[in-house]
Amino acid sequence: MSELQGLKKEMLRRAVLENVQHVREPRPRPSGKRAIWVRRSIRAGALVLLPLAVFLSVNIFSTGASSPEVLVVDSPATARARPAGLRAPRAIEPNLFHLQIKKVVVDAGHGGNDPGSMTPDGFAEKEITLDVALKLKELLEKDGIEVVLTRSEDRYLTLKDRAASANESRGDLFVAIHVNSIPAESERGVETYFAGEAESPAIEELAGAENRESGYSLSDFRKLLEGVYAGVRQNESRQLAEAVQKSLFHSLKKVNPKLEDRGVKTAPFVVLVATEMPGILAEVSCMSNPEEVELLRSPEYRSQIAAALHRGIRAYDSKRALEKKAGSGDRSERRGS
Repeated sequence: MSELQGLKKEMLRRAVLENVQHVREPRPRPSGKRAIWVRRSIRAGALVLLPLAVFLSVNIFSTGASSPEVLVVDSPATARARPAGLRAPRAIEPNLFHLQIKKVVVDAGHGGNDPGSMTPDGFAEKEITLDVALKLKELLEKDGIEVVLTRSEDRYLTLKDRAASANESRGDLFVAIHVNSIPAESERGVETYFAGEAESPAIEELAGAENRESGYSLSDFRKLLEGVYAGVRQNESRQLAEAVQKSLFHSLKKVNPKLEDRGVKTAPFVVLVATEMPGILAEVSCMSNPEEVELLRSPEYRSQIAAALHRGIRAYDSKRALEKKAGSGDRSERRGS
């Protein structure tokens, strides 16, 4: 403990002793105006001294010469036994609670008067995303998973509406389906996002375009961002994104040999920031590439996209189950040793 901490502790100790002694000593009870003045002085002193004592007591344990300590409330014996510099415990892993994926929210991007990316002849992103979402819903329901669609028809929804629908339904996962548009027509591929900072100016521009009609006001901004980097949710989202991206690329490359793996990325998409469950946004193809557009016109290719998303979600769930089993085995071994 530093000299400053020791001094604070000694000051607090003396203040407490003096107050205790003052209370215990019999005092003649004043009367009249003097009595009123004394009682008011005592009350005022209490209002000042009590917060001061609390402030000093907290700072005795939390103020350090280098990095801040973690304040832990426990018994004096435990406090004496704790090594100096102990930090907060690690986040509790969801696998410890044997949590299952029972409900998935599927968000078909765009809709209504917001067509998304379009070809010169009017083939719109909103048509593709809805068809893929409906096909994915059917596949997940065959596994016994409940599916909530943010939209099941061609209608407009703000991003706020989509997030509210997902949160109200208390989904376990959120999967947004979009189709990319890249300035260079020669580029093509799939990429999957989870919530985080934009990794490049191009991604920042993409997020800005997708967020342009969010439905949120500036006053909502702080509340939206408070939970973005919460460790568990972001880590689960990353694992889901990795599983889905791997499935999209390997599955679709079989029928689209020129497909590029554009990877897993982070971006501050509002639908990922505002939803309260692990979530991803999958760019399942490129509307800006003529060859991929021709593939997207085929209902069969859209079915293959839905199947790839389905396999990615199931792969993520299976990996969680294996980690849970491995973790249980490790704990059993430690108990037996």
